[in-house]
Amino acid sequence: MRKVQELLARAGFDWFLFALIGMILLAYLWPEGGVDREPVSLGDVATYGVSAIFFFYGLRLSPEKLRAGLSNWRLHLVVQSATFLLFPLLIMPLYTFFAGTSGELLWLGTFYLAALPSTVSSSVVMVSIARGNIPAAIFNASISSLIGVFVTPLWMGLYLSAGSGDFDMGQIMGKLVLQVLLPVTLGIFLHRYWGGFAERYKKQLRFFDQVIILLIVYTSFSESFARNMFRGYSISDMLLLGIAMLVLFFAVLGILHLVSRLFGFSHENRVTAVFCGSKKSLVHGTVMSKVLFPDANMVGVILLPIMLYHALQLLASSVLAQSMARRVEPAEATTGRADA
Repeated sequence: MRKVQELLARAGFDWFLFALIGMILLAYLWPEGGVDREPVSLGDVATYGVSAIFFFYGLRLSPEKLRAGLSNWRLHLVVQSATFLLFPLLIMPLYTFFAGTSGELLWLGTFYLAALPSTVSSSVVMVSIARGNIPAAIFNASISSLIGVFVTPLWMGLYLSAGSGDFDMGQIMGKLVLQVLLPVTLGIFLHRYWGGFAERYKKQLRFFDQVIILLIVYTSFSESFARNMFRGYSISDMLLLGIAMLVLFFAVLGILHLVSRLFGFSHENRVTAVFCGSKKSLVHGTVMSKVLFPDANMVGVILLPIMLYHALQLLASSVLAQSMARRVEPAEATTGRADA
């Protein structure tokens, strides 16, 4: 039991996940705190926090390490193609079933999930547990976050511009440049000067990220609850959404496994492809929602699929990573005896 608890904690099942649930409950019980602008607007605080998150993210990015990681290009191509092409292409055909129905907003949230970059921390942890290529995992998770700054808004523009009269792509791109791209670029530029500081205090910076995310979740769900955005959804709808997230996860996982075998990847690279290519980032999903969705009322519903996927991907990946590690250990032991 202790090992299971330690594994879940390493994978991300810590206080933060329960705090997210707590923020949703608080928004349900007291939505006024997230909606009111006096004495201070929590929504505005969260908006400024988004820029700070992306600045510190850029500060931690090492251009030298990114250049060094480009050599394993086939693995990177598979992972990034799964992240930014396979996921959206699996979800897009389902639009015809949900267009004009009460489930259209949940479909939009699922498509938003599909357009997001991969997560960093849990991808690297799972690759490490399953004895994969850790440097490649770090490279892919980092470059995925950078690519997502550009690709995620382009994917979302396909449906937001057509489905919302309030959606102005020029305005959104302007906010994206000011709140995301400019801070990231500034952080990368200052890496040589302050990169060591960001590395030394990465735990504190991660805590700052989490606090801002909790603020965004609280204010987003407060807006949605205050305007009864969840009125049309039942518990069974949420259960079906959870099942759909698991089906999506295992579908991508299976496709990546087949592609990795087709390309003749080693065990280490196959593990990296499977775990990095099937993950989605709750951090980027939450902070970019502040930029991409002009209607704050719907953001709570939009975030439901990524929050469910986040929890379920951690649980499923933990089990799979342990299983893959156990299959590798006997082979390593046999090799060790042969060498002896």
